[in-house]
Amino acid sequence: MVECNPCQWLKNKRVSQILILVVIAVGLFVDCLLFTVVGPYNAQDINKTQTSGNEKKCYQDKESLANENLEVGLLTSIKAFVQFVVSPIVGKITSRLGYDLPLFFGFLIVFSSSLMFAFARSFALLAVARAFQGIGSSLTAVPGLSLVSHTFPDNKERGTVMAICSAGMATGALIGPPFGSFMYAFGGMPPPFLTIAFLTLLDGVLRFIVLRPFKISPVTLPPTPFQILLKDPYILLLVGALCICRFNVGVMGITVPIRMMDTMCAPSYQIGLGMIPTAVTYLVFIHPFVALSNKVGRWVCNAVGFIIQGISLICFPLAGNIYELIGPSAFFGIGFALTGSSLYPMLPYLVDLRHTKVYGGLYAISDMAYCFGYFAGPLLGGTLAKTIGFNWLMVLLGLVEVAYAPLFILLRNVPGKDEEKPILNQEDQSLQNNYQDCDQK
Repeated sequence: MVECNPCQWLKNKRVSQILILVVIAVGLFVDCLLFTVVGPYNAQDINKTQTSGNEKKCYQDKESLANENLEVGLLTSIKAFVQFVVSPIVGKITSRLGYDLPLFFGFLIVFSSSLMFAFARSFALLAVARAFQGIGSSLTAVPGLSLVSHTFPDNKERGTVMAICSAGMATGALIGPPFGSFMYAFGGMPPPFLTIAFLTLLDGVLRFIVLRPFKISPVTLPPTPFQILLKDPYILLLVGALCICRFNVGVMGITVPIRMMDTMCAPSYQIGLGMIPTAVTYLVFIHPFVALSNKVGRWVCNAVGFIIQGISLICFPLAGNIYELIGPSAFFGIGFALTGSSLYPMLPYLVDLRHTKVYGGLYAISDMAYCFGYFAGPLLGGTLAKTIGFNWLMVLLGLVEVAYAPLFILLRNVPGKDEEKPILNQEDQSLQNNYQDCDQK
């Protein structure tokens, strides 16, 4: 019996790899879009004291805006907290059941939570939907990134595909606020979440076609224990950097819209536009920076990226209107692209170099760092913005990033497992050749 052409096409190894990458990148994009799209809704909905002027509406109750930072921060943090708690469990489930089944359940939960958001009309229901999304996000990120690392074993190629996955997450997180503010202003609450539910459904159909959602495929190699990975100083250095990046983005996602309402009298449809330049520059520079990181070293790109992000954060308080936000926001996107092109690809590389090539535990830890940043960022950011003010908060965050940057030099020479001499982490050509030789065999 002759097999149909679509089935033969799907069984092609290269096509299968590309489809897996598309499924995971789209899933991460939709999840992060759902995460950040809620912020502008709360910024517009919780505060209702506006007065009409000749050209724009200005928010009069400044104390209410300050309190709103806390309320919006709490709702935003619920999802990240639940995901932080669930991720270690998902990491163990991934090692025992494989990648496909958790990914399919992740789709079902994210799809359900997006529908809950569309029709929720109270803070309690929004909080439940947020917590539910946290479970689905963990079931998407941990097995998804593990599957990508397993599917692309070559270090250089993996750097490119991990940058694509990172771009999916960052793009969803960055365009969520402007997408949400526009949709809320002209369509109300349901349209943005129904749109996200539709995108999630499409991704779910792809998962059902490309993956094997009802087949249990446990990992054959014994995974490196959590405590061993947590004791690795090089992994901890990258995990700390990931946490700082997400913390700062979480703070900005909450405080910048409130800042625009407070000092710039921005109309409702502009509230989420402050991060558009960040998203644009990120998308423009992320792929060129992948090639750059392979030439100059990933540790260099991470260090320079942190310095650029720190300087741009310090410049944010200088913006007096939405047009003056373009400069620091775009500059922040360039730094974010530098770290995005280098940080995630280094994580599986370190595991290959120093531990067992099983990635569930690694991405559970990185997902916990990611979630802790997004949990603590909105929660503490709202509190600090009210206590010390937006200006000093941005300066403080910028100085932390600049101070952290020199630590990346420790990643220049990383010792491999059972080796006395250090191996150059930026381009370990011998390890890449081994990967290529294995592929050829």
